[in-house]
Amino acid sequence: MTVSLSPHQFDRLLDSYPGIQCLSLDCFDTLLWRDTHSPRDIFQALPGTSVIQRSSAERRARIAAEMAGRGSEISIGEIYAELMPNADNGEREAAIAAEIAAEARHCFGFAPVVQLMRAAKERGLRIIIVSDTYLDARQLQELIASAAGEEVTDLIDQIFCSSKFGKSKAGGLYHEVLRKLKLPGSAVLHIGDNKRADIEGVTPFGANTAHLAQFSGSAEQRLRLEAAIDKMIHPHAAETASTTLPHRATLSIAEPLAASPAERLGMTFLGPIYCGFERWLKSEAKALEEQHGGTVHWLFLMRDGHLPMLVHALSGPHDNAHAVEISRFTAVASSLTSDRAIERQAQQNSAIKTEALAAQMLIPEEQLQAICGDLPPEETNRALLRELRTGQRKKSIARAARELGDRLVAHVANTVRPEKGDTLMLVDLGYNGTVQNRIDGLLRERLGVHVAGRFLLLREIDQPGHDKKGFISAEHYDAFTLEALCANVAVLEQLSTRSTGSVVDYEEDGTPIRRANDIKETQSGTRESIQAGCLQFQAFEETATVRNSAERDLDNWRRGAANVMARMMFLPMPEELTVIEQFEHDVNLGTAQTTGLFDKAIAHRGLRQRGLFYMNGSERMYLPAEIQGQGMATRLSLLTQRRFGLPLTFGDMADATIELPVIFADSKEAVPQLVTATNTHDGFFLAAIPVGASRYSVALQFGALFEWFELDSLSFHPVDEFLSLTPDDLRREVPAEPVLDGIEQAASRLMRCESEHGFAMVSPPANENGEQLMLACVFRPTVVREIAQADEPADAPIEAKAEKVLH
Repeated sequence: MTVSLSPHQFDRLLDSYPGIQCLSLDCFDTLLWRDTHSPRDIFQALPGTSVIQRSSAERRARIAAEMAGRGSEISIGEIYAELMPNADNGEREAAIAAEIAAEARHCFGFAPVVQLMRAAKERGLRIIIVSDTYLDARQLQELIASAAGEEVTDLIDQIFCSSKFGKSKAGGLYHEVLRKLKLPGSAVLHIGDNKRADIEGVTPFGANTAHLAQFSGSAEQRLRLEAAIDKMIHPHAAETASTTLPHRATLSIAEPLAASPAERLGMTFLGPIYCGFERWLKSEAKALEEQHGGTVHWLFLMRDGHLPMLVHALSGPHDNAHAVEISRFTAVASSLTSDRAIERQAQQNSAIKTEALAAQMLIPEEQLQAICGDLPPEETNRALLRELRTGQRKKSIARAARELGDRLVAHVANTVRPEKGDTLMLVDLGYNGTVQNRIDGLLRERLGVHVAGRFLLLREIDQPGHDKKGFISAEHYDAFTLEALCANVAVLEQLSTRSTGSVVDYEEDGTPIRRANDIKETQSGTRESIQAGCLQFQAFEETATVRNSAERDLDNWRRGAANVMARMMFLPMPEELTVIEQFEHDVNLGTAQTTGLFDKAIAHRGLRQRGLFYMNGSERMYLPAEIQGQGMATRLSLLTQRRFGLPLTFGDMADATIELPVIFADSKEAVPQLVTATNTHDGFFLAAIPVGASRYSVALQFGALFEWFELDSLSFHPVDEFLSLTPDDLRREVPAEPVLDGIEQAASRLMRCESEHGFAMVSPPANENGEQLMLACVFRPTVVREIAQADEPADAPIEAKAEKVLH
């Protein structure tokens, strides 16, 4: 009998087999798991040996064994004889020991299986290990002891290795196992993760079998994508294993128990990230206490610090953990106490909306109205900037900022109650540490404390010199990797925050004053389910593994967290995006401004019209999510460009062209020209056709090139906006209505050219401002016209053809 079980179902497995005498276990990915994606990832950690060298040596050793008639099962000694043909036995034994040590560093006992072994012993069952491995029984036992501890090896009665018998499980090894045990197959229950080896290779001998279902198909794909991301963001140094995924075991147990897709998202995305972050924060708090003395207070900056605080609370009550409400808005506003600070803030934010800039400068709405009056929208920012340069306005802003700073300090003092000499450890997601930059000096001077910022993701745009560190930072990653992660950090922020509105001020005693929460209730409910999944991950992680050493490897968790973060930010799964497709992001500038996280409809059209460069100027916060479904090549292209800071332009991405015949006509003449159309995405081409200040009508001679084509869109744009950074909602676009001649509209966008003379005539729109316009024509060839059936001779002048098209 064969069953397939998830790890959480193992606790009652033995009840289903009351008559067995022996529990048989596969070793790797059943009893012993690795914190890497695949076995060969360990080879990266071998001193002086590359992954390719080690893999090639094993392949040659197996071929040699087969040619010698011994089958394909080999020993590790045979592998190293191929790898190091001129080394002596001592050198090879040292290299073999180094590989086994590397395995031990990255292996651990899988807790559900270890618990099953304990239950089996309590029932008086024999326990054996049957493994397809190039290690021998002694080496494998030592590896298990090193990785999971001798308590686990003491439970094992016997070990069978394929290298000893020259047979794999799929090749008949279990016949030898049963012969050695002197037991019938019905007296044995064998468990393993590999269906071919552990099920199909064992059941023919009468043994009971159970398949360990490690992951669902979607989970396997997600982990595979994380392993691929690892290759891109971690330039692995020698003697360091590649594709570190320390969360695999926990997810194998927890993920099947997720009550909803939202909980699953919290487990698989936020769970590993905050697990590593919490361990790092504890190590940093300990270091700060040793360095500065006094009490280290954990100040979780609300709102984004909400989920990290919930994770921290799981380990028990903490008197020194506090939720403090210091938003980017209040931190910045309280720092505007000098002319230089005011001028710098105005310079850096001159392009933001007038209302947001005025709010940040602590200018009341009624005063803003007096400043701007009835000016058109494009003039209001200039009027406000002129006002900010006046001495009287600077004085009023500085006074309001000092008063706000007093209230902010009161909030911290009354919430935390620090003593002089204590440390305030500001905990936040990051990513520039703006809050700390603006209030570090204020808190130090007023409260007599040391301020230390500890962030999940830190990418500083300057060097303020504060005590500031990041779990993922420039200490570990190059600038372009950090830029890539920060570009899409909004998705992490929105899943980690709480549903209250952002703080915009404080009462005199420091009580926060929040603006109304403009995020939809459905979004808040979904977010709470996501956060519940994250917290469940933490609970399962504590008991998922059995390790010989209690020491946690923060580097492994950092790399694993970065892999998970980058994968979700650039290669999200469809089911993940379904959970958050309606999410909005509030920009937290003291206004009610929100923007969608992503919009697939805009991406669909933008890719066809401008390729990946449609993202230029977009105000949405999670752009890679928009192109999910547009092909892995598109997503990898974006990831590669962002990750490595590639200096590519639209022209570099457009590597195919079509010369489209176009006739330009005004009241005086008709001029034929060829317009170069460049490829954008999914087989579409963009022809950018200048029409001056609405001077020209144009005839697009599709019939000369195609029998069938798809006409995606025709629209007029100001020339200086089309490929600029102008945000989507500010772009001025006028749809064009073509007049078809010799072209039949077979479907909504599918066109059939009845002859080579078929054309689409487009007239320009009204243009009172006299702006230079262009016609953006996006089309996709379907059937190319191979042989022209023209009335005119092939060498007829193009002017003659133009005359026929226009008349």
